[in-house]
Parts: sequence; structure tokens; C-alpha cells
Amino acid sequence: MSENLSLLSTKVLGAVTQLQFLPRALRLVWAAAHRWTLLWAALLVVQGLLPVAIVYVTKALVDSLPGVIGSGGDWHTFVPILILAALMGGILFLGELLHSASDWVRTVQAKLVEDYVSGLVQEKSTTVDLAFYELPDFHDHLHRARAEAGSRPIALLENGGSVIQNGITLVAMAAVLIPYGLWMPVALVVSTLPALVVVLRFAMRQHEWRSKTTQDDRRTAYYDWVMTAGETAAELRLFGLGAYFRSAYQNLRTRLREEHLRLYRAQGLAELAAGTIALLISAVCLAWMVWQAVQGRATLGDLALFYQAFSLGQRLVRSLLGNVGQIYYNILFLGNLFEFLDLKSQVLDPPQPHPAPAAPSAMPESKGPALLPAPGLPPAGAGLTGLGIGFHDVTFCYPGSERVALQGLCLAVPAGQIAAIVGANGAGKSTLVKLLCRFYDPLAGRVELDGIDLRDLSLKDLRGLITVLFQEPVHYNASVAENIAVDGIMTSAATVARGDIDAAARAAGAEALIARLPQGYDTLLGKWFAGGVELSVGEWQRIALARAFLRQAPVIILDEPTSAMDSWAEADWLQRFRSLAAGRTAIIVTHRFTTAMQADIIHVMDNGRVIESGSHGELLTQEGAYAQSWRMQMRAEKSAQAR
Repeated sequence: MSENLSLLSTKVLGAVTQLQFLPRALRLVWAAAHRWTLLWAALLVVQGLLPVAIVYVTKALVDSLPGVIGSGGDWHTFVPILILAALMGGILFLGELLHSASDWVRTVQAKLVEDYVSGLVQEKSTTVDLAFYELPDFHDHLHRARAEAGSRPIALLENGGSVIQNGITLVAMAAVLIPYGLWMPVALVVSTLPALVVVLRFAMRQHEWRSKTTQDDRRTAYYDWVMTAGETAAELRLFGLGAYFRSAYQNLRTRLREEHLRLYRAQGLAELAAGTIALLISAVCLAWMVWQAVQGRATLGDLALFYQAFSLGQRLVRSLLGNVGQIYYNILFLGNLFEFLDLKSQVLDPPQPHPAPAAPSAMPESKGPALLPAPGLPPAGAGLTGLGIGFHDVTFCYPGSERVALQGLCLAVPAGQIAAIVGANGAGKSTLVKLLCRFYDPLAGRVELDGIDLRDLSLKDLRGLITVLFQEPVHYNASVAENIAVDGIMTSAATVARGDIDAAARAAGAEALIARLPQGYDTLLGKWFAGGVELSVGEWQRIALARAFLRQAPVIILDEPTSAMDSWAEADWLQRFRSLAAGRTAIIVTHRFTTAMQADIIHVMDNGRVIESGSHGELLTQEGAYAQSWRMQMRAEKSAQAR
């Protein structure tokens, strides 16, 4: 018993705590559409008073009928009736007019709120720490916020409007009933209390169920994506996985549907019981009023007024309580939205950012092979000065993981040097890139750019100094030109010269494939929209390379830049690379020795550490991990050629 009481008190306390979100929700609506909100409120007040006017006109109309009936058809006795009827018609017409106006205002208001809230969710999603995406709980928050962002503020708005309008009408109806007995308004409220209990109880149960099943709901969305996405279509057909995922989706949806219907069935039975109680109280009050009329203490008009006022008041109270319950229900889900918007990032700008470095620490001569630029190749790095990079005893593991990705990593890349990072999968190569971009902060140690700890630079300044080709670059469903110039066109709304886009495309070896496209640089890429053209993986990589080269940054990072290229395309690109990187500090993360050989120095990583460093020739003489991998690869290639 004590455990049940404790659980009940916890739920009640939690329910009361959720009400703290109501003022914030109202501020959100006000911020999105304050002028329309004022107009909407004014319309609600007028609409709330119209039912009272109808009740009083109805009483006067009924009280006038006996005089008309006994007048013998005298025309003059019909004039008051006609006036009252015209007044009734005018009030009803005004009500329809205000209803239409209110619908229009609410629609505009709802669209503004929807767009405003969606903007808040998108802003948070694009600025929150990358670390959050490693946590399942974050995806639950994001799923609930996205699912409710568009509908809940609008529903709160509509329910709030109904509460205001019905509340005004109810207060006026209570004033109408008071002359017939002070206990009448009390009976009106008491008759609807069971409905209030039902509404609040099941609002809590609905919210608890939705929160509990968030992961299941996400899983159904995942199954749906697997069965409908272009990325999975080929493999689903090859391995005949469609039936498996359809079955998994249907089984999970069936369970969720049955649980939801059981909850609604229980709510329906509870509402029926509450409605029966309200009906009994109404019958008692109406019987008392009929008795008053029989005793001559009330007229037929009084009886009509009482019936209208009490029955309308009862409906209003039930509607009011239902709206209050829906407001509470929507506030519970808006709590999910606000919890998401309140997520605190850990990777932040320092209170007093260090000025961004503008000059190189050193500019050593390149020790790599002296390759000439390809004919017509622009000096993409001309005028740029590289910046030195340093990792000092850096240790890092991803959020939610106990596996150490980097363990005491020490690595220096002097300004202007081209360094290759090689190693097996999971050695920590891509993690190094993410720390250098400061998507994460190390657990221990320092990452420096030109001798400055990255945590002392503003994020905007730091990321403006770096251009990156990621291992899995984004395929934007936009034109070729927009895909290459995404940094200038989409983020800063700057005008990027077509000549610069052409130069970047030539630097990446993408000019030939662009020339084959139907509209050249204006060709829409991707299949999301009509008229789009899909590229191969290697062709998409060329476009992403052009994007990386276009950004004139002193540090260039290429994560597996030739992984999707064939040997001919790779050879062509390697011939260009050193000219493109001239003056910049470059880091190439790669599995391919042919790519690594173009670097001034090669660092071999294993288990989050650098275990070997040197040029290609130096590493071969060391007879270490690099030399062993090189010889294994050469033997495999000779064996393939022999066959």
C-alpha cells in the first residue's frame, strides 16, 4: 500500500513539475506570432460572450410567445417577436463570421509557430556537439523533438484558445444560473469533476507509454527506411531481406498498436462512467427546475433559459476539462522539445578566444617526389602558408565507449609539410581528424595549431583554417556548382566565381565527368528531385575533392581521398596533388601505399599510437609494420597479375 502511495505521489509531483513548461510554451508562441496572437485573443473573447447573448435572447423570445398566442393575430404583437428573431439571426451570423475569421487567424498563427519551432530544432541539431550523436539517449530526444515539434505547439495553441473562449462563456453561464440557486453552479462543476480525473490520469498514462516506446517507435522508422531507401535497395533484393524486415516491422507495429488500443479502451470506459455521473446530476437539477415551474415560481422562459444554460454549461465544463487535459498532455510532450533544446554542448568557444594564427611556424622544403603539375592546373595553394600541427600525449575515447581510440598520441606535422597517416582499420586515423577539427575535445593532452591549443581558438576561426575531405563525404542533392561551392554559396550566401569552381574541379580531376553531364555545372545531382543525375561513388568523391580544394585554407585534410578511384584515376590525381597542396599543411589518411608515397613523411598508427615514422624508403628499411604490409600488397598484386 505504502509503495503504491509513494508511486502515486511521485507521478503527481512529476505532473505538477511539468507545468513549469507552460510559461515557456506561451513565450514560444508569442515569439513566433505575437501580433496574430493578440488578434486571436480578441476574437476569442467576443466568441466567448456570444452564447450568453443567445441564451438571454432565447429567454425573451420564449417569454413573448404566450402574449402572441393569445393576441388573436394582432400584427403589433408580432413586432417584438420579429425583432428578437432578427437579433437572434444577427448573433448567429456574427458567430459564423467570427468563427471563420478565427480559423484564418489560427491557421496563420499555427504555420508561424510550426516554422519557428522547426527552426529551433534544426538550429540545435546543427550546432550540438558531435558527441551527442554517439549516444542512443540523444537519438531518443531528437526523435521525440522532431515528432512533436510541428504538432504540439499548434495543438497547445488550439486547446488554449478553447480554454479561454469556453472559460469566458462558462463564467457568464454561471452568473446566469446563480439567481436560481447558489448551489446550481456548484452542481455544474461537481458533475464534471470525474471527467477531470479521467482526463489527467490518462494524459499521464499516454505520456508514459509514448516515452517508454520511443526506441520501439524509432526502430519501426528504421525498418521502414531500410525497406524504402535507395542505399539499401540492391542488397535487400540480392539477399531477399524484404520479407524479414516487413515481418519485423509488422510485428513491432502490431504490438505497439495493441498496447495503444488497450489504453484507449480503458480511457473510453472511464469516460463513460464519468459521463453517467454527470448525466445523473443533470437529471436531478432539471427535475428540481421543472418542479419550480409547476409551483409557479418559474416561467417557461426561465425553464428554457435554465435548460440551455445548464446543459451548455455542462458541455462547456467537460470541454474545458478536456482542453485542460490536452494542454497538460501537450505540455508533457513539449517538455521533450525543451529538454532537447536545453542540451548543453561541451565543445564551446573560450571566454576570450586567442586570435587566429596568420603566419606559418616553419616552411621546410618538401622532401617528397618532385612532381610537375598537370598542364593547365592552377596553383591551388599559391599564396597560402601552412600551419604547424601538434598532438601532445593525446588520449581519447568516444562517448559511451570504453575502448580507447587514441592512447598517449604524440605527432608533429610542421607547417607546409605533407604527412600521410596509415594503419589498419580502428587504428585511430579518422579520430585524429575529428580532434583536429575539434568535433571532440581530448580526454587528456593537447591538440595544437601553430602552437595554440585548439581550445583557445573560437570554433569559427579554427574551422575556417581547415578544409577536409571526409571519408564519407555528403552527396548534396543540388547542382554540381553548388556541390563544389557549398561552403561559399550555402553557408555565407557569397557569390563564388565560376572560374574558381572550374579550377577546383580541374584540380580534383572532375572536369571530364562534369563535361559529360547534361547541363554541365548546372546539372542537378542525386535522385531526390526530378531531373537529378546519380554519380558513381568515385565520381562523387571527385566532386567532394573539388569542394575541399576550393576552400582556401592553410590546412588541408584528406581522409581516404582515392579510396573510390580506380588505378588510372588515382594516378592522374596523384600527379596533380603536390601542386594543389603547395604552401599548405596537408594530412592524408589512407590505406593505399601509392597515395602515402606522395607525402613528405609517413606516420604508421596502431592502437591509437604512432609506431613508425619516415619516408617510404626509410620505412621499408626499418622492416617494421609498414614494410610487412607493403611486401604483402606487392605479393598480392604479382599473384593477381600472374593469374
